[in-house]
Amino acid sequence: MNAVAQRARLSHTMISRVERELRRPTLDTLLRITEAMDVDLWPLIKKAEKTLEKIQDSKG
Repeated sequence: MNAVAQRARLSHTMISRVERELRRPTLDTLLRITEAMDVDLWPLIKKAEKTLEKIQDSKG
């Protein structure tokens, strides 16, 4: 976690809070984290979108 925080130029506290869903990161923060982890953000957004659609479909 510390290595990701350093590469993303964020505190390890911020990374921890995002991991534990105590903070909702901004797009800039998400980009910094995913770049630090060498992960493409777009597939994560698409997956979250599909999950949200499933939740909405089950409620309505």
